[in-house]
Amino acid sequence: MTVPSSPADASPSHQALPLNLLSIQSWVSYGHVGNAAAVFPLQRLGFEVWAINTVQFSNHTGYGAWTGNVFPPEHVAQIIDGIEARGVLPTCHAVLSGYMGSEGTVGAVVGAVRRVRAANPSALYCCDPVMGDVGRGVFVRPELPDLIRTQAIPEADVVTPNQFELELLTGVRVTTLAEALDAARTLRGSLRAGGPRIVVVTSLVREDAPGDVIETLAVTEGGAWLCRTPLLPLDPPRNGTGDAIAALFFGHFLQTGDAGEALALSMSALFAVLERTHAAGTREIQLVAAQEEFVRPSRMFGAEQVG
Repeated sequence: MTVPSSPADASPSHQALPLNLLSIQSWVSYGHVGNAAAVFPLQRLGFEVWAINTVQFSNHTGYGAWTGNVFPPEHVAQIIDGIEARGVLPTCHAVLSGYMGSEGTVGAVVGAVRRVRAANPSALYCCDPVMGDVGRGVFVRPELPDLIRTQAIPEADVVTPNQFELELLTGVRVTTLAEALDAARTLRGSLRAGGPRIVVVTSLVREDAPGDVIETLAVTEGGAWLCRTPLLPLDPPRNGTGDAIAALFFGHFLQTGDAGEALALSMSALFAVLERTHAAGTREIQLVAAQEEFVRPSRMFGAEQVG
């Protein structure tokens, strides 16, 4: 598989303006989760990222103590108002959303997606349905999984649940590849008609796979692809990896139009980030140190077609 050239490799006479992407997520000043995990990788891939932060915290809440504020849902609409006033919404090519902390935020994100699509009907929406994880269970407000399932997911073109979230969204228990494919296809059927309708299942661990690997599965109308990387002994698991892989996959898909290629490129980049993080012995993922991996992974892990 050939890694696509970065925008910087194009000759000046053939350079196009970068794609504009609206990213609505949380923000931390120290560390990398939410927009702090998504914006820089997308910028390094060549995107202009219009970030809207739903919270401003000092650090990830997993540390047990933090400072900062949660912004009201009206904040999202107000920022969209200001962007729209610049007359640039028709040039917004994509929307990415992550953690939604309240019922109002879910509605605000859906409203933002609809406003972008009203200005540019071809814009794609990637929803990372941040709700929980294996070991931690559901870590959002109890009403949010149903709201995300009924309001945000139907608007999406791409959705990137982890294995726990896939099971939560579909009610399908996933222990094998066949079950993962079934659950992903169930969720794919609930996505917006007319879009790429891609489900990317991250942190996939199944009984019928080697025990020393972790996998990501991408399921589309045209087929399914599986990418496998070594499982690094990161204990506890590092925060922000789901935010980073959603951004990397969506960015590479927007650039290549190929879900299998986007899967291989994004997983290869994320593995390099985690390998650098493990070597450094840090709690925060090493996005800046590993930035070259976003555009030219030094070690490629191919995506195998499995359906």
